[in-house]
Amino acid sequence: MSIEFSDTREKMGDTLRRTIASIEGETVTLRQLMGAMGEQGLLLLCILLCVPFLIPVSIPGVSTVFGAAIILISLAIMLNRMPWLPSKISERHIETEKLIPALRKGVDLIARLDRFVRPRLSAVTGTALVNRLNGAAILYGGILLMFPIGLIPFSNTLPGVAILLVATGMLQRDGVMVIAGYAFLAATTAYFTALAYAAYSAGQGLSGFFV
Repeated sequence: MSIEFSDTREKMGDTLRRTIASIEGETVTLRQLMGAMGEQGLLLLCILLCVPFLIPVSIPGVSTVFGAAIILISLAIMLNRMPWLPSKISERHIETEKLIPALRKGVDLIARLDRFVRPRLSAVTGTALVNRLNGAAILYGGILLMFPIGLIPFSNTLPGVAILLVATGMLQRDGVMVIAGYAFLAATTAYFTALAYAAYSAGQGLSGFFV
């Protein structure tokens, strides 16, 4: 079954708030979140999954589950097919007591984008080929999001913002947002490279000290 990314007239902030308000119970699964999104589609789900990483809060298991889901959704975008999610990811229970407040705070930040988002630079979002490339960018961001360095400042925030901007640009046909997302991906790559180099240098220094 193929998928289409049609424009949505409802503001992202309003749609996400409505989705969050529909979450009930002590826990929620990714499958339930997908059901709450309804016809709004995969891109909006990607945006929702990025929300917890926009604020300095730690929710156990979210980075792994949401990151893996973003990767699988991005593959579906690239292949123009509805995504398949293994039960280990789709049925993983996440505590709503911690998740919902994080989502609400993050949505308040996303709502500020609504005034700046509008259709422009259609060449960056207007064809199947570029949307496959944009899907690959979301895939790369999801991989960066799953790196096991969540305690390091900005290690989840930077790729989360990148995915948010690319998905928002694709959803609203805003090429400027997509390009901004690519810029954040480049910044994330540079940041992670610097962290790896610092860790390598520290390891070399320690080995030299003991030898």
